[in-house]
Amino acid sequence: MFCDLVGSTALSARLDPEDLREVLGTYQRAVADVVRSFDGFVAKFMGDGVLAYFGYPRAHEDDAERAVRAGLGLVDAVGRLDIKSVKLQARIGIATGLVVVGDLIGAGAAQEQSVVGETPNLAARLQTLAEPDTVVIAAGTRRLVGDLFEYRDIGTVEVKGIAMPVPAWQVLRPSVVESRFEALRGSALTPLIGRDEEIDLLLRRWARAKAGAGQVVLISGEPGIGKSRIISALEERLHSDPHIRRRYFCSPYHQDSALYPFIDQLGRAAGFARDDPPAARLEKLESLLAPPEPPEEDVALLVDLLSLPGSERHPLPNLSPTRKKDRTLEALIRQLEGFASSQLFSSSRMPIGLTRRRASCSTSSSSACAAWQCY
Repeated sequence: MFCDLVGSTALSARLDPEDLREVLGTYQRAVADVVRSFDGFVAKFMGDGVLAYFGYPRAHEDDAERAVRAGLGLVDAVGRLDIKSVKLQARIGIATGLVVVGDLIGAGAAQEQSVVGETPNLAARLQTLAEPDTVVIAAGTRRLVGDLFEYRDIGTVEVKGIAMPVPAWQVLRPSVVESRFEALRGSALTPLIGRDEEIDLLLRRWARAKAGAGQVVLISGEPGIGKSRIISALEERLHSDPHIRRRYFCSPYHQDSALYPFIDQLGRAAGFARDDPPAARLEKLESLLAPPEPPEEDVALLVDLLSLPGSERHPLPNLSPTRKKDRTLEALIRQLEGFASSQLFSSSRMPIGLTRRRASCSTSSSSACAAWQCY
């Protein structure tokens, strides 16, 4: 990833060298903080430019996504800087491919890891094509991030040093996707081979759930071995069987929010739009929780969980942090039980089972997070 400060030449003409140094130092620290927050590696500061790697020195299964999210984060972070009354803007180019990382060059603050390959050159060229406050990515990155983001197709562009025109996209924003698996793989899936035993086990558990014996199934394993694909195959098998599905997904980008899967699911179920003001979101959440009407304390706790301004209509009880956490968990359980009960009463043939899928949220963490799929 190449990040460039827009208009740095004009700034050098306007500001004293000391002031310019302070502006550049603040900008570089902001860029480094965002890159490191996504476990990227700041390889080199080049005055108003920054070169960063994702996938080195530690690789993740989602390095392309990390780079794009870091790029969008940089645009936002640099735009919010307020230093010497100067409005700062960044432009970013991202490319993905094979490179060779060499030995350390230089010493002390001048140290850098040299990279050899076409990829850094392509990222640098795309950065020069980007408009201020935008992120432009190459085809290799676009293929890996799938539909996780919204894009504007720039078309093929002439890039200095590369013989053929290359396709490029401007990343607009993260997309509102329910399933990362579907966003990355699309709707056309390859046949599932060699998982007959696992599918049969799930179908047997499903039969027990329909018979009234509640079941919980844990699917556990390393990233990329096909856990989500098994769940997708189960959905295909249950297509004609009446059921209700609830999905909760963890995210490596929200590890500081223990209840993020529930926050995200409630927002999706309530129909939150990206530009909804807090008041509109509160009304949508109230409509979601209305049938069946939960206890008022549960509404207040869930409104607080989603950080919505509901203190006047739904005053929060005076609880200690520990007690508030316990009550919030109880409210979430009652919310799911209430929904299941209402569906059971509306259809005697509507069984409710639970499939729990567990996967590591981040290869940088030894702890694993869980995602639930409820039927």
